[in-house]
Amino acid sequence: MPPPSDIVKVAIEWPKEFPRLMEIDQKKPLSSIIKEVCDGWSLGNYDSFALQHADGTNFYITEKNRNEIKNGAILRLTSSPAHTALQLHEKIQSSSMDAKLEALKDLANSSRDITFAQEFINLDGISLLTQMVESGTERYQKLQKIMKPCFGDMLSFTLTAFVELMDHGIVSWDTFSVPFIKKIAGYVTKSSGDTAVLQRSLAILESMVLNSHDLYQKVAQEITIGQLIPHIKGGEQDIQTYTIALINAIFLKAPEEKRQEMANILAQKSLRHEILTNVIRSNKTIKPEMSHQLYVLQVLTFNLLEDRMMTKMDPQDQAQRDIIFELRRIAFDVESEPNNSGSIEKRKSMYTRDYKKLGFINHVNPAVDFTQTPPGMLALDNMLYFAKHHQDAYIRIVLENSSREDKHECPFGRSSIELTKMLCEILKVGELPSETCPDFHPMFFTHDRSFEEFFCICIQLLNKTWKEMRATSEDFNKVMQVVREQIMRALTTKPNSLDQFKGKLQNLSYTEILKIRQSERMNQEDFQSRPIIELREKIQPEIMELIKQQRLNRLCEGTCFRKISSRRRQDKFWYCRLSPNHKVLHYGDLEESPQGEVPHETLQEKLPVADMKSIVTGKECPHMKEKGALKQNKEVLELAFSIVYDSEEYLNFIAPDKNEYCIWTDGLNALLGREMASDLTKSDLDTLLNMEMKLRLLDLENIPIPEAPPPIPKEPSNYDFVYDCN
Repeated sequence: MPPPSDIVKVAIEWPKEFPRLMEIDQKKPLSSIIKEVCDGWSLGNYDSFALQHADGTNFYITEKNRNEIKNGAILRLTSSPAHTALQLHEKIQSSSMDAKLEALKDLANSSRDITFAQEFINLDGISLLTQMVESGTERYQKLQKIMKPCFGDMLSFTLTAFVELMDHGIVSWDTFSVPFIKKIAGYVTKSSGDTAVLQRSLAILESMVLNSHDLYQKVAQEITIGQLIPHIKGGEQDIQTYTIALINAIFLKAPEEKRQEMANILAQKSLRHEILTNVIRSNKTIKPEMSHQLYVLQVLTFNLLEDRMMTKMDPQDQAQRDIIFELRRIAFDVESEPNNSGSIEKRKSMYTRDYKKLGFINHVNPAVDFTQTPPGMLALDNMLYFAKHHQDAYIRIVLENSSREDKHECPFGRSSIELTKMLCEILKVGELPSETCPDFHPMFFTHDRSFEEFFCICIQLLNKTWKEMRATSEDFNKVMQVVREQIMRALTTKPNSLDQFKGKLQNLSYTEILKIRQSERMNQEDFQSRPIIELREKIQPEIMELIKQQRLNRLCEGTCFRKISSRRRQDKFWYCRLSPNHKVLHYGDLEESPQGEVPHETLQEKLPVADMKSIVTGKECPHMKEKGALKQNKEVLELAFSIVYDSEEYLNFIAPDKNEYCIWTDGLNALLGREMASDLTKSDLDTLLNMEMKLRLLDLENIPIPEAPPPIPKEPSNYDFVYDCN
C-alpha cells in the first residue's frame, strides 16, 4: 500500500550530529514539526529555529512553500529568519573588520531568499546598508590604502546584498536620497578597478532609472555618457553589457524633447564606434544578454526617426519646399537659370515637367505627396540625403527614367516615399523594444547615418528590380513586394556591414527570387481537383491526431520559462511539464536555465488537468494587465498565455518564443478538448498533408486525375464467363 500523499520522507541535518531520517506530516503546522525536530536533539527554544533546503539555495521553508518538499529531500535545521536577520543586522555594525566582512558576505548570500529578506527589511536593514554606502564607512576609507582588498570586498558584499534585497520588490525605489545616488554614481565614474563593485553599481543605477522618474532625473544629473564610454572600451563583456543597459535605460526614460539631444551626445562621444570596435568586432562571442542590449539600443536609435516619420509636410513652408527645389536642381542642374527667366506660366510648366520626371504623384505641387504619415517628412529627408551623398547614383536613376518613353519608367519620388514607409515597417520604427529579442543587426553599427545609407542601397535595388521586371506603373505594388522579399532575405543573413548587405542583394536578383519562389511553391504544391480535395479531407483527421500527439509529447518533455523582471540580467526561471499520463501539470522554480529535461520529482507544484477551466492569451492574461508600459509591447503580448483553474486562479506564462507559445497553447487546448488553432498547427497541417498526399499519389506516375469519376460500363449481354466453384 503506497504511503499517504501528505507524508514526506526527508533527512534533516544539524551541525556535529548525524542526519535524522523522519517523516513529515504536511497536515501538521510547521511549528510543531520544528519542535519535534528540536526535541530529537534536545534543543530548547524551538521558536528561534527554522528548516531550510540544504541543496545550495538555502531557502527557508514556510507555510507557503512547504508543499515543495519532496520525498528524499535533504533539509537543514538552522536559526529562524528573524533570528538570523537580527544577528547579521548587529554584526554588520560591529567594530571588528573581520566580523563585519563575514556578516556582509552571509547577508549577500541570504538575501536571495524572500523570507529572510522580509525579516531583514523589517529591521530597517535597507536604511542601514544605504547609510553605510552614504557615509562611505569613513573610518575604513582612511584605511583603504592599507586594506584595499578587504574594503573592496566589504563594499562589494554590501552592494550585492542591496541589489538582492531590492530585487524582491518589497521596498520602493523612490525612497533613496541624493547622497546615496552620488555615492553609487561615484563608484561608476571613478576607476577604482573593482569589477564587482562597478557591476553592481551599474545595475543599481539602471534599476533606479527604470523604476522611478524622479530617480532618473537625479541619476542623469550625476552620470554623463562620456563617463560611461571608458567601461565599453574595457575587455570585460559583463561590464560592457551593464554599461550599455544603463545607457539604454537613460535613453528610454528621457523625455521626448531630450532624446534627440542625447542621441547627438552619443554620436559626439563615438558610442557607436566604441561598441563596433570593442564589442561587435572583438574576438569574444557575444552573449545573449549583450545581443539583447544591442538590439534595444538599435531600436531606440531608430525610434528617433518617429518624429519626422509622423510629421506632415506643410505646403506653405518655404524651407520645406526648398528641399524639393534642391532635388530638382541636383537632378537637372538648373542652378544657372535666372529666377525671372520667362513668364510665370512658363516657369510653372517647366517645374511641372521636371516634377513629373522626378516621379512625384502630384506634378503641380509635389509637397502634397509628403502629407501622408507615415512616412511623412522622413521620406523627403532620405531623398535629399541620397541626392547629396550619392549624387551620381541619384542623377543616373532620375535621368535614366525621365528619358524613357516606353511607359517602363520607375517613378523615383513615389518609390522613395513607399520605400521609406516599408523600411520603417521592417525596422519597426516607433515601437517599444521587446523584453526578450536578441535580434540586432551589426551593419547598423557601422555608420552614423545607417538608416539613410540603408535607404540609399534599397532605392538602387528598387530601380534595378523594376528594370528586371520590365514593370510599368500598374506593377508598382508587385515590384514593392519583390523588393520587400529581397530586403528581408538579405537581412536574415545578418551581414556585418552595409557593403555585405549590398552584396547579398546583388545575389538576390528578380530571377533568383522567382527561382526561390518556384522551389517553395513546388515544395508546397496544392492540388485543387475534387478527388484530391476529398482525399485531403479524408486524411486530415489522421494528421490532426498526429499533431495533437506531438504537442502533448512536447508538453511531457516540458519547457523552461523566464520570469520577466525589471532587471533582466538576474533572470529567474521556472519549468513546467505534463505528466506522461496527461493528468497533471508539474511546475516549479529553477535557479538557472536547465540543459535538458527536468524530472517530475524536482518540480514542487502540481496542477491537475481536471481543474483547468480555460486558456486565455494576450491582453486577457492577468500578468499582462499588470505590466508597465515597457512590457506592454506587441511581442510580449503575443507570447503571453494563462491557465484559468479553480476559483478563478491563474497560472501565468510568457513563452520563450512564438514556436513554444504555439506548442503550449495547442497542447493545453487539446487537453481541454478544444480546437488547436495556432499558426504553427496550420503550417504543420499543410506541410504534413502535402507530404502525405504526395506519398499516396506516387504510383500515379503523372497520370492526370479527372474531375469526374469514369462512367460505369454497361452490363454484359451474358454472364457465361462466370465460373461456379461449386
